[in-house]
Amino acid sequence: MKTHVSTMIAIATIGMSFQILAQDLEPDSSNAVLNVQVRNEMGKVNGGDTISFTSAATGTVYSGATDDSGRFSIRIPNGVTYAASYKDMGGQMQSSDIQIPGDQLIIINWELMFELPRVYTLDNVFFDTGKSTLRSESFKELNELVEVMLFKKTLVIEIGGHTDDVGEEAANMTLSQKRAESCRNYLIKKGIDGAAVKAKGYGESKPIAFNDTPAGRQKNRRTEVKILSRGGN
Repeated sequence: MKTHVSTMIAIATIGMSFQILAQDLEPDSSNAVLNVQVRNEMGKVNGGDTISFTSAATGTVYSGATDDSGRFSIRIPNGVTYAASYKDMGGQMQSSDIQIPGDQLIIINWELMFELPRVYTLDNVFFDTGKSTLRSESFKELNELVEVMLFKKTLVIEIGGHTDDVGEEAANMTLSQKRAESCRNYLIKKGIDGAAVKAKGYGESKPIAFNDTPAGRQKNRRTEVKILSRGGN
């Protein structure tokens, strides 16, 4: 007997649909079929999103990327608990565990409704002191942003450069603008449409911590991504 299962999982807003998708795979005695649907906060389907399911038993990761309809289907071993994770522009949000029953033919229809963070910090983007040249250890995080934007082609973002209050205010404003432009130029060289990336320097005008300690100044020296438009997604 083929069984359809529903569950509630906290990752953003998670629900289950009971409609069997046209591209469903067939389960067998060892593997369940997981049909995934992703929608954004406005209820529109989201393509190019990666969802991963990590087996608690073996650590094996099963993942898929949504197509233009916001869907994908995968077969995963049954009788196992999985941790689901969704990779968004700010990293990964871990879900509650998913228990896949065993010893039966089972199809699970799993729906994710999410909202992208409007502003977040690129924690691992670095520049030499007083300069706007990107250091090589910045490339990994910027490449992850490239990957997301290549999937989400209608996104328009702003790269915001921020400094601490050491030095002249005008010089800090100029430096932050150049640093934001360096990040924008890197994204463009990697294939991102220049019209989808704005660069703006804020200098020392928007601190998120006090500038009277080294730790506070370090927090204020940051590069942020702000989503200006999600477009058709």
